[in-house]
Amino acid sequence: MVRRAALGVAGAIALLVAGCGGPPVERAPEPPAESSSSRPAPTSPTPAPTTAVTTRSPEPVAVHPAPHRDALLDIPSLGVEDLRVVAYRGRTDDAAGTRIQNRGRAASPHGPRGGSGPGGVGNYQVTAHRLSSTRAFLDLPELRRGDRVHVSAGGTRWTYEIVRTRSTSFRSARSLSEQRAAVPGQPGRTPDRAYITLSTCATPEDHARGNFWADEFDNPEHRIDKIGVLVRTEPA
Repeated sequence: MVRRAALGVAGAIALLVAGCGGPPVERAPEPPAESSSSRPAPTSPTPAPTTAVTTRSPEPVAVHPAPHRDALLDIPSLGVEDLRVVAYRGRTDDAAGTRIQNRGRAASPHGPRGGSGPGGVGNYQVTAHRLSSTRAFLDLPELRRGDRVHVSAGGTRWTYEIVRTRSTSFRSARSLSEQRAAVPGQPGRTPDRAYITLSTCATPEDHARGNFWADEFDNPEHRIDKIGVLVRTEPA
């Protein structure tokens, strides 16, 4: 079940436009963990702390690629439940991916120009329509830092935590390579953890700025991308 939200006058106008499109907001990479070898040794023994500090670092993840398979997506803060994510060979928002989204499902590309499978090290890419079909990602722009996203497949559930938002331009090869990179926003960098990129069109935002450009699949110039990191793995 995907929650329907009122779009208002601007949203009603935007709904006349079929398809979807994407996103730059924050692109600062997460700082690497401090190496223990870089810290000076204490000159005298220090007592262990009496209280533990809880962090949001993800649990260890497998270092091998995850299978590319269909999955179910839940976004509790947006009311998205059991949204089917169809895996296909391709790249984000190509013809095959658009056909999947037109059927009211989310699409996840894999292969040389796609991403990782669910829970896998690298960039698990998921796209869905915001204003057409079932409007699966209607409220995606409202997803905030710290919100949790759940992906289930093959008896396992992976939980990702949203850490930042970025924008992708369909008219910029560099921007598209950043969206599809194994480490989101950093093409060429080798990943050492599991990421998720949830992406949908920025049609209302583009139209509000007077930008009515669209590609052959009715994708507008920009897409909104929500980036998350894996924080939990458990049986489904």
